[in-house]
Amino acid sequence: MSSVRTHKVAVIPGDGIGIEVTAAAIEVLKAVQDKVKGFELVFTEYNWGSALYKQTGSYTPKDWLDTLKGHDTIFFGAVGDPDVPDHISLWQLILPMRQHFQQYVNVRPSVVFKGIDPPTRCATAEGGELDWIMLRENTEGEYAGQGGRSHVGHEHEIATEVAVFTRIGIERFLRFAFETAQKRPRKLLTVVTKSNAQRYGLVLWDEVAQLVSKDYPDVKWDRILVDAMTVRMVAKPQTLDVIAATNLHADILSDLAAALSGSIGIAPSSNLDPTRKSPSLFEPVHGAAFDIMGKNLANPVAAVWSASEMLRWLGEETAADMLFNAMKASLAQGIKTADLGGTHKTTEVTKAICDLIKGM
Repeated sequence: MSSVRTHKVAVIPGDGIGIEVTAAAIEVLKAVQDKVKGFELVFTEYNWGSALYKQTGSYTPKDWLDTLKGHDTIFFGAVGDPDVPDHISLWQLILPMRQHFQQYVNVRPSVVFKGIDPPTRCATAEGGELDWIMLRENTEGEYAGQGGRSHVGHEHEIATEVAVFTRIGIERFLRFAFETAQKRPRKLLTVVTKSNAQRYGLVLWDEVAQLVSKDYPDVKWDRILVDAMTVRMVAKPQTLDVIAATNLHADILSDLAAALSGSIGIAPSSNLDPTRKSPSLFEPVHGAAFDIMGKNLANPVAAVWSASEMLRWLGEETAADMLFNAMKASLAQGIKTADLGGTHKTTEVTKAICDLIKGM
């Protein structure tokens, strides 16, 4: 009987630089797999993306979600094409996966690493480097897909976008948030809403947060309105640790966090089904960036960091730590792409991380 742990990974490179950084992440994952014995990643690649859409009118085949169900995780690159409206690409590929597989938590860590000079010095927290975890509710809210248009083309055309908030959806997400804070040294959580203006859905958020907090007495938590949160992130980063917000608010705030860390090119994400009934998805959060596609300029760090988070989710802690530490060491050595003020190419950063792994 084999003692090797096998993990089946569906790989969807997607579009633009997503193809390039996914290739880099797979290369690094293979380097870790060679170094750390006892586990095996079995990759199956799917060519679902804008090129397929242009050929067939669909981003995916009909049975694509059933196909993905047979994998342990999904590794995703990016989606988007200048010739395809963004709402089509998102709603035909990434958003259906989040909803169908109930990946109701999106995890976005933000760290100022040694070797990176953030765009504003306030990004370095008092007593240490900025180190946040942004948690985004990932299946409800403003991205629930509810709404419609009528009287199309007339001056009185109507478009509605209905934000959907359910008690069960809010509670399961906030319990994950409190549990995440509970596991961190500071045991600190900030819940972000806009309940002064959104007096129904986000008042419910506030009420559920208050109820859930009673089950986690060791977690210090507070609430803040999203507009005030933008100021706090820049002016008082040391007051934050774990941050929880709605689908739309966290989508915006997490990009601000990435910028404060140095570049969106280093920002990873995990789309998790905490019940583990369905595969979770891991992806860099940057877009397809067609303007630099094929030029060997894309920063692979976000994809590599996402790969480390995927290994951790799969229970391969040693491999996850090795990959993460090699990535950190490469940045500390000044091996950076242009978005971080460096001169290195995608392939050079990838090789450097692989070499560091081989030397560990």
